[in-house]
Amino acid sequence: MSTRTDVLVLGGAGVDTIVHVPELPLPYADSYLIDSGIRTRAGQTGDFVALGLSALGLRTHHLDLLGEDPEGDLVRALHEERGIALTAIPQPAGTKRAVNLVGPDGRRLSLYDTSRARAADRFPEPLVRSLAAASRHVHVTITQPCAHALPVLRETGVPLSTDLHDWDGENPCHEPFALAADIVFLSATALSDPERTVRRIAERGRARVVVATAGADGAYLLADGELTRIPAAPPPGPVVDSNGAGDAFAAAFLFGRLTGRPAARCAWYGAVAGAYACTVPATRTAAIGRDELLGARVVDPGGAALAGHQVLRRAGHGPPPA
Repeated sequence: MSTRTDVLVLGGAGVDTIVHVPELPLPYADSYLIDSGIRTRAGQTGDFVALGLSALGLRTHHLDLLGEDPEGDLVRALHEERGIALTAIPQPAGTKRAVNLVGPDGRRLSLYDTSRARAADRFPEPLVRSLAAASRHVHVTITQPCAHALPVLRETGVPLSTDLHDWDGENPCHEPFALAADIVFLSATALSDPERTVRRIAERGRARVVVATAGADGAYLLADGELTRIPAAPPPGPVVDSNGAGDAFAAAFLFGRLTGRPAARCAWYGAVAGAYACTVPATRTAAIGRDELLGARVVDPGGAALAGHQVLRRAGHGPPPA
């Protein structure tokens, strides 16, 4: 089958209900008045990755289970509006949904409704095989149907990526994804030693590239045994919401990868896209475009217009001299 898709995104379709709260953690009270309103919009991790890839000009196809419900209609409408191909498998339990509490500083607390999934949820193997074979790359979200699809995906030989989000480095539910993917993204939020975790992923699995994002502290990039510290990119406006920043990072990194850029430049693209995402209100779905991404100034940790990265240590070498 000829390749017609740049990236196939598996899983992660759903809706979020956004509630802006006065602070996080939210102190107990009988009630709160939400003057900014409470809004529901389409967009969970797979939707945001697909949106980011499409905004950068990559041909994108999204596959997931969706309910025949108002939430599913929102997801379908988002994909149709943005011109993103969507294959929706019927989900009798309903479309995935979550509530996001967003604080004034842009931090969020997400509450996921796990009732909208069933133990028997699967993607049809022939469909997964066919869509993967028609793609240059597959990005897999950490959901149960995707876990069952991993063996079929590996058989196709198509490169895989995944995002482990706030994995603590120990939860066994994440390990099949961490060990099966060629490119692994995760947040450093729950990691006491990000370097140890990214190296452990590479040593135990297939990954040649592992990226641990660290918010305002940038990111750790492990590529072919070399650990590099990527600086945070300056946001192009006020930071209002961190929701979707990791998805934007992954999409921009994959754009760089599929257009032949070196790993450090891919990670810098990710940093720029993640910073942009933090300026987008939680009630909107928007992604950085190709011109904005390629036009962003590259900076080093000290702020100079240099290569945009700093090598921390290479495989087999100790820490750099003080």
